Amino acid sequence: MQENFFKRVALATAVSTMVFGTAGIAQSDSIKIGINVPQTGFAAADGTSALIGAQLAAEQANANGGVNGKTVELVIYDDQASPKSAVPIATKLVEQDEVKIAISGSYSGATRAAAGVFQEAGVPYISAFAVHPEITRSGDYVFRTSFVGEVQGRAGAKLIGESLGKKKVTLITLKNDFGQSLANGFKEAAEQFGIEIISEYEYSIKDRQFGPIVAKVKSDAPDAIYASGYFFTAGPLVSQLRSGGIEVPVIGQEGYDSQKFIEIAGGASEGVIITTSLDRDSDSPEAKDFIAAFEEKAGYKADMVAASGHTAMKVAIAALREAGSEDPKAIRDAIAGLTLEASTGTISFNGLGEVRKDVQVQMVKDGNWHRHSIINDPDLLAPPEK
Repeated sequence: MQENFFKRVALATAVSTMVFGTAGIAQSDSIKIGINVPQTGFAAADGTSALIGAQLAAEQANANGGVNGKTVELVIYDDQASPKSAVPIATKLVEQDEVKIAISGSYSGATRAAAGVFQEAGVPYISAFAVHPEITRSGDYVFRTSFVGEVQGRAGAKLIGESLGKKKVTLITLKNDFGQSLANGFKEAAEQFGIEIISEYEYSIKDRQFGPIVAKVKSDAPDAIYASGYFFTAGPLVSQLRSGGIEVPVIGQEGYDSQKFIEIAGGASEGVIITTSLDRDSDSPEAKDFIAAFEEKAGYKADMVAASGHTAMKVAIAALREAGSEDPKAIRDAIAGLTLEASTGTISFNGLGEVRKDVQVQMVKDGNWHRHSIINDPDLLAPPEK
């Protein structure tokens, strides 16, 4: 599995050189789009998927005539999902590379840090999948194509309390921006769906041994577990919950959304349900075409971060075409007024730059993610307006 991961990272780097190397021959013939994405460090697997998804969208645009007669050129930096790295990278993209628009294919900490730089410079910036609510509050040049954490948390409460009919819930919360924003949304909507939160247990992103939490959850005897995490924490957590004799439904979120979660958790992954952005069983041509093209390009199954990177890049390209110029304000205004069909659904934005779209619910069946249901409650899923 580790060997396959390094092959994926090499693929993303090699593809960047091969596809976009020719675009830089004549600078005036290209439009630069920046992307900060973790290619090394703990988040490298997600970063690689997001980057390949973004590269795929750029390739597809270039194959269809580019943008306003120019070639799309990606300017890529490895931020290691680190806020300390993200700030100088954002500054370099603005001042040295003079990008016209930029994308974050990174986690919330790095994205929050970079957002302020782009806002101050007046360069549009799109968060592909980071969930923290403060990202778009950086200003009117910052947008998000994924769900803010609280929205996805509220969707989780509806899924558990209404769809599954489970009322006694234990929360297991990853102690970072991602986990805490999800938990906040879940708590906000729990009463609406008749949910009693029995207990909440927090853990660190470095944790892989969950024996004490498993023992406490077993003592709680909940009807369901709402557990935030990334695939590399959720895999061991779910495996140990099942080994500990806990068989109640485990509901996660988009951080689980990778085939690697299933590989890590093994048979324990069967029946796990998540809220996410990618429906593997969608009838949408956009989703079906993306899944097929990504898997051919990457050599592994599409995941949520790949679809999110692809979606964010499609938004950037559509806005550049709509603006018809490289003026940052015209590009920003084009994003704000955009409605776009993407692999992650129909994309449009509210006044804060938050996305409006349905929540996809996926379940592990026979070792793969498949559709469980769709949550399309516009009131429940309404993102913050200010």
